[in-house]
Amino acid sequence: METALDEIDFLARSNHRVGVLEGLTDGARERRDLRAATGASTPTMSRILADFEDRRWIARDGPTYYLTSLGEFVAERFLELREAMEIERRLRDVWQWLPQEMEGFSADLFTDAVVSYPGPGYPYEPIERLTHLIEGTTRMRGFDSIVFKSINNETVCQAVLDGMELEYVYSPTALEKTLAWNPERVMEAASCEHCTLLVHDGLPDRSRCGLGIVDDRAGICCHDPETGALTAVIDTDAPAAREWAIATFERVRDEARPVDPQAFETLNSPDLHP
Repeated sequence: METALDEIDFLARSNHRVGVLEGLTDGARERRDLRAATGASTPTMSRILADFEDRRWIARDGPTYYLTSLGEFVAERFLELREAMEIERRLRDVWQWLPQEMEGFSADLFTDAVVSYPGPGYPYEPIERLTHLIEGTTRMRGFDSIVFKSINNETVCQAVLDGMELEYVYSPTALEKTLAWNPERVMEAASCEHCTLLVHDGLPDRSRCGLGIVDDRAGICCHDPETGALTAVIDTDAPAAREWAIATFERVRDEARPVDPQAFETLNSPDLHP
């Protein structure tokens, strides 16, 4: 007697079977259309249609085939499983750095994400992706407890001076180290009316990742919790992901406090930066 796993295997080990099932989710189709869409030979298509009819997944109306209610149930559940596994494969290598403590986070928010992480012999892909996102936006919001690389700090400062609106929440340590990178440059950008810097003492997932929102995308900067190194940038234009990111940022922003101007003077003191 066949088990549920046998039925899953029956579908999963044949791209042609999956193609027929997926093709019929769009409506009734003739055999020749299914062959053209899947690339299956005539004998293969005949076997697939016969097997599906035996399982009561499809029925025939003249020259066309269509999914039964049972077939629609199978197609919906199987294709959902396939999509879930595609997401898992995309995020597997960076899962340990994703925002597991941020309320509302779910892997399916990042189904269509661009995942940038260091490849063999080329460690700069996430840094370059972050630079690209910053340079291409008119507004940036986010939070992080890890200091950007120098090139990304410079990109942010220049973008603010060129008119980009910035609203960013730092941990106290990240703010101090960012200022230490280039005090004059940071203070020049921070003095712009469209630049708002805040401080939060307990950012979520502070050792693992930060959150960024640009004009049409939401992104996560993933860090190695031991070294603080940028390990990946994951960004998407999915509306649900962006809505989640905005809601998360707004919660953090509302808990944060503005940077006291005197704090800049203290952090920029010659005694702290000999």
